Amino acid sequence: MKSEITISELAKLMNVSVHQIRYFEEKGVLWPAYTDNNQYRMYDIEQVYQLSHILLLRKLGVSVQSINDCMTSYSADQYRQLLHHSLREVDAELLRLKELQHFIKKVLHEQQNFNSQSNHYQIKRRDTTYFARWIEMDSHNKLNAKLLAEQAKRVPNLFESDIHYISDGSSTITLCLETQGPGDFSLPGGNYLSMQSLIHEDDELEQMIEQLYDYAATQSYTITGPLILIERSYLSLFSKNGLHYELQFLIESAAKGEPS
Repeated sequence: MKSEITISELAKLMNVSVHQIRYFEEKGVLWPAYTDNNQYRMYDIEQVYQLSHILLLRKLGVSVQSINDCMTSYSADQYRQLLHHSLREVDAELLRLKELQHFIKKVLHEQQNFNSQSNHYQIKRRDTTYFARWIEMDSHNKLNAKLLAEQAKRVPNLFESDIHYISDGSSTITLCLETQGPGDFSLPGGNYLSMQSLIHEDDELEQMIEQLYDYAATQSYTITGPLILIERSYLSLFSKNGLHYELQFLIESAAKGEPS
């Protein structure tokens, strides 16, 4: 009774396709034990282990062209280095997926929050927030593609970012991005009057700002901080031809109570 197996049996044993085994043979990294009288490729236990090593190296990211060198000349120390390199790549991929998971949850949360507003105006409690300056521009100018391109290196993933426009009443508007720790400046923690809206035209944004100031005045809120405009461009996925903006400013007190 033969102890060898056919290529189809080897493929089934190793959970790969016959095509993959033939490809490895074409590249010179795997050979059958022999070819029988019927021209069937036959494989012994040695080829089973050899294919196991090939599949492991492929899983570690080693190219087929490099596998032969690995299997014929690599030392134990070189294999350890290879495994450590693969482990670093896996850790980097896990971090990327974790960041992607966080961003997806953020988008879903922001979109749900926008859709579930029962009151046009809200009071939001914010902790101290730190910012890094990104772009400073004249308040009479508009953000344009050229200006963004000149500053692109400072924002690796612009499409994921909440862009904060900070206006302190001067002729300069500062575009900022939140940082995890102390940055160029900070906004104090406290109660912030907030208003969110979907904007299609520039004049709608001016109207939105006027409405927020008018509402603050009617409610006797004392404004104690700069006007903050937050642009969340990623929310435009859910609406065509519009940008989602949120206006905020810090308030000190309210004579008529706070909206829910």
